[in-house]
Amino acid sequence: MGNLSAMKSIYFETAFCDMKLSAQNNAICGLDFFSSGDNKNLIVDKLLEKAIEQIAQYAESAEFQFDLPIAPQGTEYQKRVWAILQTIPAGQVKTYGEIAKMLDSSPRAVGNACRSNPVPLIIPCHRVVSISGLGGFAGKTQGLNVDLKRQLLAHEGVEI
Repeated sequence: MGNLSAMKSIYFETAFCDMKLSAQNNAICGLDFFSSGDNKNLIVDKLLEKAIEQIAQYAESAEFQFDLPIAPQGTEYQKRVWAILQTIPAGQVKTYGEIAKMLDSSPRAVGNACRSNPVPLIIPCHRVVSISGLGGFAGKTQGLNVDLKRQLLAHEGVEI
């Protein structure tokens, strides 16, 4: 067996919403959004602290570029989509269809890969929109996640 370290997670507040950040084997592997942080805990971990600092820097300046080791778990196709998402600059969007054309795929498959993104914000799936509007975010088509997507895009200067 490999030398796997235990999963570490921390709940924290941001200007956007409360979040849960997870790391394992010295890489960020999960980021979840919450409307309120009922389950806050404190874990001292240098990587998680660095990630929280970088999220705060992004909240201050949409142009901030994340520089974190990440290890998103997914299929090869999902990883190809996520790699493209990381090339979309702050303040710009691409449609599911545009990304699908790049991969000789379908918009629905791109949407499914975005929905499966385990580290949204760091892998900026909020920058992918529907040809007819905002689209969903983190597996939801309404509520907190879609409101958060709109807020993140507005933070970056994009109004949809």
